[in-house]
Amino acid sequence: MTETSMTQSGGERVTVSSEADRRLRARYRAERRFRLYGILSIAAALIFLVVLLGTIVVHGASAFVEARVLLPITFDPEVIDPDGHREHDALSGADYHALVMAGLVKLFPEIADDRAGLRDNSRMMSQGADSELRQMILDNPALIGSSAELWLPVAATPDQFVKGKVPHDDSGLSDRVVSELDRLKASGALKLSFNRYLFTAGDSRQPELAGLLGAMVGSFYCLIITIGLSFPLGVAAAIYLEEFASKNRWTDLIEVNINNLAAVPSIVFGLLALEIFLNVLELPRSAPLVGGLALTLVSLPTIIISARVALKAVPPWIREAAQGLGASRQQMVMHHVLPLAMPGILTGTIIAMARAIGESAPLLMIGMVAFIVDIPASPLDPATALPVQVYLWAASPERAFVERTSAAIIVLLVCLAVMNATAIYLRKKFERRW
Repeated sequence: MTETSMTQSGGERVTVSSEADRRLRARYRAERRFRLYGILSIAAALIFLVVLLGTIVVHGASAFVEARVLLPITFDPEVIDPDGHREHDALSGADYHALVMAGLVKLFPEIADDRAGLRDNSRMMSQGADSELRQMILDNPALIGSSAELWLPVAATPDQFVKGKVPHDDSGLSDRVVSELDRLKASGALKLSFNRYLFTAGDSRQPELAGLLGAMVGSFYCLIITIGLSFPLGVAAAIYLEEFASKNRWTDLIEVNINNLAAVPSIVFGLLALEIFLNVLELPRSAPLVGGLALTLVSLPTIIISARVALKAVPPWIREAAQGLGASRQQMVMHHVLPLAMPGILTGTIIAMARAIGESAPLLMIGMVAFIVDIPASPLDPATALPVQVYLWAASPERAFVERTSAAIIVLLVCLAVMNATAIYLRKKFERRW
């Protein structure tokens, strides 16, 4: 066996055998390989994340804008209110699409006597144009008899063509309509503006009119109910198990079941909610109330576990000092231990809420997958939620719903990012190191 000399960091030379030197070098090589594997794993994860988010953003960014055409509109009294009574029902039921078609004829006089041209142009404008004109008259009947140039939305297919999402051959648009869109764009009478329908309207069969407001309000109601129930129940259960319950086989069984429930698929909680809340208690189907109760079942195990960890992290000398000064066990927990553990509890709660807002399986099981147009006014009204809205739009056959789906995913990811960032901020701001 040969011997070699090596110099330590302190300058002292030591003699090691060649076999030991070989093993040492092999260990260093293994360590470098292990570090390289870790770096490659992180790089691969980042690449997949960038590709995923990039694909979503590329497909969904265009949904935040919509194509609008500048139309000369004349609020003809003979069309809107021929009797002149200005009654709400008459104004609401007027044929506003005729006003839109009259505006198109002013833009393109050559289609006035061309039935095919009128038919093609009638498909250019969205039903939202009629609705906007109706709302303007209902808000201000004095507009009847006046004229104005208004930016009105186009239909989904021309909108996709203007945004460059579909080529002419696949759009289904006639050559006449394509030529007219090009003329409008060249003259400045066609523009892309912020899509306010996406955030101010509920769901719709027409892609250009479909919005997220109903789903956002439904998710908000579900989240309020979830946090209102799961936070006090979860914290109370954690306090009892960690501070008051005696350690025996029953508490061990409870702890094991809580840990197991945290790993149960969320659809199982949806089945439980379907049986208990809908079939037994007969609560309203598709209501955020039931959705919040279902998400409470999903969130409770996570909150209990995180709250117990936060309570356990409080040093024992805090408890000993409080009881040494004469505090009862309840006073010790409520006045000393719980305030110190609250940052960790809040962090775990926010993470549980972030998981809840992204859950769709329990909501599908209780019927929140229904097509809901109206904005829910209370937790008892039928509603849907953001992840379910993503599911509904992804299953729609219309091509324009592809960008709507990606836009809904972007909004959902922003909500999740804000909630997780809040959890990180609270942890950094209030974390105590002992």
